[in-house]
Amino acid sequence: MARGWESKDVVSQLEAKETLAENLSRSQKQAEEARRELERSGLTLSRTRILNELESATNPNHRRSLEAALAHLNQKLEELN
Repeated sequence: MARGWESKDVVSQLEAKETLAENLSRSQKQAEEARRELERSGLTLSRTRILNELESATNPNHRRSLEAALAHLNQKLEELN
């Protein structure tokens, strides 16, 4: 009778381990999605700020710098999608 209980205990331990691994994987995916969404929102805010500055920029060097920054942000946003 003791062997039967030991066998069931091993099975329950394996099931608990699998459940824990699944929960850990799920929480890691959620954390990664949250990180990406936070990065995306930061890039979007930066892009909006640069677009606003670009509208009022008159110095050609400053405009080129803003356009390069805008291109970089667009590329980063594209990589996140």
